[in-house]
Amino acid sequence: MMTGDFYDYFELLEKDEKEIVLRVREFMAREVAPIADEEWTNARFPHHLIPEFAKLDIAGLPYRGARSLLTGFLVLEMNRVDPSMGTFFGVHNGLAMGSIDRLGSDEQRERWLPPMAAMEKIGAFALTEPEGGSDVAAGLRTTARREGDVWVLNGAKRWIGNATFADLVVVWAKDEADGQVKGFVVEKGTPGFSATKIENKIALRTVQNADITLTNCLVREENRLPNAGGFRDTAAILRQTRGGVAWQAVGCMMGAYELALKYAKDREQFGRPIAGFQLVQDLLVRMLGNVTCSLGMVVRLAQLQDAGVYKDEHSAMAKAFCTVRMREAVGWGREIMGGNGIVLDYGMGRFVADSEAIYSYEGTREINSLIVGRAITGVGAFI
Repeated sequence: MMTGDFYDYFELLEKDEKEIVLRVREFMAREVAPIADEEWTNARFPHHLIPEFAKLDIAGLPYRGARSLLTGFLVLEMNRVDPSMGTFFGVHNGLAMGSIDRLGSDEQRERWLPPMAAMEKIGAFALTEPEGGSDVAAGLRTTARREGDVWVLNGAKRWIGNATFADLVVVWAKDEADGQVKGFVVEKGTPGFSATKIENKIALRTVQNADITLTNCLVREENRLPNAGGFRDTAAILRQTRGGVAWQAVGCMMGAYELALKYAKDREQFGRPIAGFQLVQDLLVRMLGNVTCSLGMVVRLAQLQDAGVYKDEHSAMAKAFCTVRMREAVGWGREIMGGNGIVLDYGMGRFVADSEAIYSYEGTREINSLIVGRAITGVGAFI
């Protein structure tokens, strides 16, 4: 039992599901935890771990009939150790593979999903642009123009995770002919496509985010996702992955809580462990409360997903609520550690920094709040 799973939600999993989660937990502890701080400090991705990730056989589980509860716990396990590696996997497994599975043709699924599931090909998802974030639905500037059996893409993307080394990048562009947003799979080495690593980040430093430039980038018609006919189709992918980001937030704050609890038991002041001081216990209980209520929310969200009745507002509420609770929790963890909380040596500093990225991507708190607000009032208030 994880010390951060106070109500033991893990017991909701079936026996075979628990075995998969425990396998990932052991992998993260053995392979990722020892190198996480060094890779984060150097903003370097551990490419040697991709074959080891592949051996876990967890890529593509959502498209092989796995329950959302299982995939959610896998997200939690990765992020309670290293949110950077959790983000890498989420981009590949959720955004990239999810787009191809949901919006691709049978031929495209057969062509790309098996090597992606084996992690022989790594995916990325290019939606956000340098001049647009929250307004991407209406403000997408990247264009696509059809010329026979080829599409010509022009524009730029920003903050694209995995893009510096991805084999397949799902690029979203506005068709010049009908104004609709369409999806294209751009393969590594395609002329006119370039990805430049974004430097000087203070969060998720291990993740290789990139600025992408598309200059008369030629993509074959067979690489266009035929079931992506407008932004509503893009939004369907984001609805699914926003729930995953809420699970990321739970993992991040759970990892911070577990670190803080251990530190409080070990650290002595005034002749005894600080865990014996009332104000420290108060902060620990607040952290655990945030973890527990957020975990309960994402567990219920997973159940709604598996039942096929979840909606945009369900994912939006979870993403908005859990990331706010995460931000509070990691801050309290840093407070418990005092000055030691801002150095990597004690682990907390990385969770504090990484939480800022998780808080921001896949829709800001404000945008997700407006999605929920529209659902409960029937009135849109976006502009």
